[in-house]
Amino acid sequence: MGSVRTSDTTNALFMDFRFQGKRCREYTALTETPANRKKLEKVLDKIESEIADGSFVYANYFPNSKAIKRLDRVSIAAAPIAPVAAAAEVAPEPVAIGPLFKDFANTWVDEHSIEWRRSHIRSLLSTLNGRLIPQFGGKAVGGISKSDILVFRATLAKVKGRGDKEGLSPKRINEIIGLLRQILTEAADRFQFTSPSLNIKTLRLRKTDVNPFSLTEFQRILAVCRPDFKDYFTTRFLTGMRTGEVHGLKWKYIDWDLRIIRVRETFVLGEDEYTKTDGSQRDIQMSLPVIEALKRQYEVTGKVSEYVFCNQTGQPLDNKNFSDRVWYPLLRHLGLEKRRPYQMRHTAATLWLASGEAPEWIARQLGHTSTEMLFRVYSRYVPNLTRQDGSAMERLLATQMSQGALIQQTTPGTGVTVYVAAQDVAPMPQPKPRGVNGARAARKGDNGSKADDEAPLSASGDEPSDSVTQGQTAPRPRFPQANTSAARPS
Repeated sequence: MGSVRTSDTTNALFMDFRFQGKRCREYTALTETPANRKKLEKVLDKIESEIADGSFVYANYFPNSKAIKRLDRVSIAAAPIAPVAAAAEVAPEPVAIGPLFKDFANTWVDEHSIEWRRSHIRSLLSTLNGRLIPQFGGKAVGGISKSDILVFRATLAKVKGRGDKEGLSPKRINEIIGLLRQILTEAADRFQFTSPSLNIKTLRLRKTDVNPFSLTEFQRILAVCRPDFKDYFTTRFLTGMRTGEVHGLKWKYIDWDLRIIRVRETFVLGEDEYTKTDGSQRDIQMSLPVIEALKRQYEVTGKVSEYVFCNQTGQPLDNKNFSDRVWYPLLRHLGLEKRRPYQMRHTAATLWLASGEAPEWIARQLGHTSTEMLFRVYSRYVPNLTRQDGSAMERLLATQMSQGALIQQTTPGTGVTVYVAAQDVAPMPQPKPRGVNGARAARKGDNGSKADDEAPLSASGDEPSDSVTQGQTAPRPRFPQANTSAARPS
């Protein structure tokens, strides 16, 4: 009885069966997967059925096999050679399985659109209709190979990008290939084939650093900006709200009593939407400058529009119009580096960190579910702003060591406790040397005579002894008592 096995060298499947008393092995290019093994088992069952009833023609299944030459020529010529569908199943070329890509992609979008925001659907359809369908729309989902995807990805790096850039960015290419991977993975699951995009790695992205404004730059912006945007900038710089969140902010979400801003909606692509994530639904505490700015803004737009910041028609601000006509001209006027408006959110985070606010509180204000992103994104700015880099310890030591600490002391005899400056406290008395050398040092201190040091001491330790001869050990001297009455500060 035949079997489907896996090659040890290529990890590809092959069929192992006997025909005319000889062992036959026919290799395929199919990798070891449950779906591929199931296909080959069906073909092998059909082959063994034909071998049993005598109708099997080797060349009908394997027309290019080298085994044909060593088999019985009579049995080989029993039927004309004609390719059949079973041979196609073991061919290395991708099999055209399933509907056309464009039909399945549209079906896939219709089935999942209920899960997505409208802005996401619009962005997805733009990628699908602008990039994927023109490239793969006429192919069956099961007929798209890995090499087709790699060639397509290479062309994306050469097409014209935004402005004068040649080729799309790695981030944009990953988004396009990621959408293709989702569609092919779903199709492979439904139509029982291996997705060719499984082992395609994403392009490596360059790490981008945030570039927040300093407190001085923030003050310059408030001093020079257009008067009708001063309250807008105050709110953005001191709340850390995203662009869509501040443009979609409505007066009903401002709680004056609790001094909080309730972030419940965002304005994206001309429509009010649910926030970016569930974690973005949050309450932001308003500082005093923000409260004053919103009160001034209410006098302007409070009775005109439901939106806090709006244009002359009462509609939310358009992000592109704001960037091109207000934001970038302001930066050029101040001579500041060109930065996206989103850097105002990063500025709020760094200012909170600089003021010593708790990281957990800052994460909640920004709409992060944990502090992980906070430390990953802003960690390198914390030492520069809060000086948590050892300089605080240097300043403390320099101040205390120069002024001197107050030392508690008890006056001898009276028992009165007083506090004396450290530099006025008498140092601890140094104990006198002991032993023979100590006695010599004491006598030297009395008369300064070197000869006394060289003369042996008597048994009393006062005078040299004539009885001490060479080779004898001098008796242990007696030392003068240490002076314990150390000078005390008056």
